[in-house]
Order: sequence, then structure tokens, then C-alpha cells
Amino acid sequence: MLHLLKRHPFSVQAFFRQSLVLTYAFPSDILQPLLPPGLALDTYGEYGFLAIAMVQTERLHPTFLPAALGRDFFLSGYRIFTRLTGCASSLRGLRILRSDTNHRWMVTAGNMLTHYQYRLCQAELSERPGEIEWNIRTPRQEADLRVIAHIGDGPAALPAGSPFLNLKDARRFAGPLPYTFDYEEETHSIIRIQGVRREWLPKSVTVEVLQNTFLRQDPFCRAAPLLANAFFVHDVPYLWKRGIRTQLEPT
Repeated sequence: MLHLLKRHPFSVQAFFRQSLVLTYAFPSDILQPLLPPGLALDTYGEYGFLAIAMVQTERLHPTFLPAALGRDFFLSGYRIFTRLTGCASSLRGLRILRSDTNHRWMVTAGNMLTHYQYRLCQAELSERPGEIEWNIRTPRQEADLRVIAHIGDGPAALPAGSPFLNLKDARRFAGPLPYTFDYEEETHSIIRIQGVRREWLPKSVTVEVLQNTFLRQDPFCRAAPLLANAFFVHDVPYLWKRGIRTQLEPT
């Protein structure tokens, strides 16, 4: 019955001090096999999208505890933009492939209460005038990431070759989305977790991606990485509601 614990059994609050999200476009047929039953790709033209989020998180705590007892940590997450199928209304959300954090307690608690596949990493953040650098190192170099974001005064143009026609369309794939979706194999169900955010004002930024070893793995290595957008936010209160289970039709 351990799978019952992984349903996000209580609401959680946190504060995002700063977050950078890189979204990569891939041909849909590369990403679709990574999704479980009940989920379909959220597409734009012929592309599906993988988002990589880097977040400096503060005061993470269950809502029934005071914020003073919360924990600060770094988090990176690799997520696919999806839609929940078979619903009266199409719900947009994210399917988590992998999560990295620099605190062991988050690995333990996160893997006990979620399906987010937390792993331990080393993370360094360097701030300089007009730019922020993230440097993440993983034990077997399977998800090493080094990125410099240039935080200017105004929004930056989309990366060269982006499939999006404009920044408005690109923001729809900037993350996070209203929901995160988990698949519960034991009951053939989808667990959906609703996120509630305030003061979410993402700004398009120019980035230098100096290393990104996750994209060397199969199936991502089958296509040339195409950076579709990069958005930065800071000082965002965030809440994850308790998970809700949706039973899927028998296959």
C-alpha cells in the first residue's frame, strides 16, 4: 500500500526566490512514448515540449505547519507538457521525468510522497550584475547542467529557430502549468496535483547553455536540441494542493 503515500496526501507551500525554465521543442513522436496511459502531448504545430526548470526554493512546508519550519533547497525538474485525456474539459499539465535536489532529506521525502523521481545533485548559483549562472552536477553526469541567464531590463527575443510565432504563444509553454500529473500503475489512475501561484510574471531572457547532458540520452539524442524559449521569474509564492485521483478506463 506504499503507493497511497505517493498521492501528495497534503497541501504544500513554498516561495520561489528565483526560477529559470528552458523549454526545448522535439518532434512529437519522440516524446509521446514517454507518457503513461491517460496523457497526451500538449503540442504546438508538429512539436511537443520538454521543460527544464531550475528553482531556488525557500520555506517548503506542509500548510498545517508554520513557514518557519520550512526547508530551503535547490530543485531542477525535467517535465513534458501534456494534457489529461478523457475529461469533459482538457486539463493542461506537466509529466515529471526526473527531479534533482541538493538536499538528501528532499530526496527521501520527495520519493516517499510523490512520483517525481528525486535524485541527489550538487548545485551552485552565481549572481553577477545582469546575469545568473546555474551549475548542476549529478553523480554519473546523466543530468549535468550549466546555464547562464542574462537578466536584462526588458524581454528578450525568442531563441533563433524557435517554433513559436511570438512571445505570447511561447509563454503558454513556459511552465509551471495548472496541474502536474502522476501515473499510479497499481490502480491504473492519474494523480493530478493543482498548483496555485501568485505574482507570476515570467520574463523572456537570453541564455547560454554551456552543458546539458540530459539531452544526450535516448530518446532526446535522436533530434538536435531546439531551444524554444527561456523564461525567468522571481519572488513567487506557490502552493500545491492535495492530489486527486482519476480512475482511467480499462485498456
